[in-house]
Amino acid sequence: MRSYILAGFAALSLMVGATAARAERLTEKPLVDTSWLADHLENPSLVVVDIRAPGKSGNPYTAGHIPGAVAAPYGKFGWRAKVGDVVGMLPPVDVISERVGSLGIDNDKQVVIVPAGVNSSDFAAATRVYWTFKVLGHDAVTILDGGQRAWVAANGDTSTDIVAPQKVAFTAHYRPELVASAKDVAAAKSNGVALIDARPEAQFEGISKSPVVARFGAIPGAVNISQSKFYDDKQGKFVASDVIEQLAGKAGVSENSKEITYCNTGHWASVAWFGLSEVAGNKNTRMYDGSMADWAADPSRDMVKTR
Repeated sequence: MRSYILAGFAALSLMVGATAARAERLTEKPLVDTSWLADHLENPSLVVVDIRAPGKSGNPYTAGHIPGAVAAPYGKFGWRAKVGDVVGMLPPVDVISERVGSLGIDNDKQVVIVPAGVNSSDFAAATRVYWTFKVLGHDAVTILDGGQRAWVAANGDTSTDIVAPQKVAFTAHYRPELVASAKDVAAAKSNGVALIDARPEAQFEGISKSPVVARFGAIPGAVNISQSKFYDDKQGKFVASDVIEQLAGKAGVSENSKEITYCNTGHWASVAWFGLSEVAGNKNTRMYDGSMADWAADPSRDMVKTR
């Protein structure tokens, strides 16, 4: 009898081990290079998500993509939604979870996000999608540093085959600690939380503004670290953690301080959030999803101009 029990435990251990192997993250890094991706491309646990959007020159996915990659273009797939009167918000959790599952991504899959990689604003599409996965509780996500641009420069294989993923179930485990509300932002100063405005300097100073933002200026007490400083457009790669620490220090933000990043619609803010939280490792960082589109819409909320 004892031998049967032991055999049962052994079989159970093998089953648990197999499950753990399937669920194991292939990397703990927020960014991977082209060599890593090439080495893991055939792994059945991997899903490469091409978020490049069609433009005037056509559809970049159909023109050539990383073999096996699924298409989920940033502006058209539904990564963001209008919630109330505010554009660019995180969709309802059940809605975005179903969309993630439609890409063949379940909770055991390792996701690699691939943007075009041409500049910092383009790379923000990847950091925003990455943030979305993190908010949904999916840690097995990373970004190809430099995106498709880096893959082509490394002479990586490309394919024109259209990948039709099989829909699977994806279960979200929502993380509210990564999302800041207008109430959180209003209380930031009294709670010792640094507000980091990731917009261009001219918008921060109140000289110019985005069309989706009702008023000129910034949130009182915020400091400016433009999203463009987090990504090296010439090299086509994200800056290193020591550079990010220097940027934060120069802006007067203490190491490991509580932080909230914002921009106009939570696009550029995701670059700053990604740099501070994921690359530099400050897990006290949240992002204000509604950003200035939400904040400035309420005339009772204070705004300041520095110029």
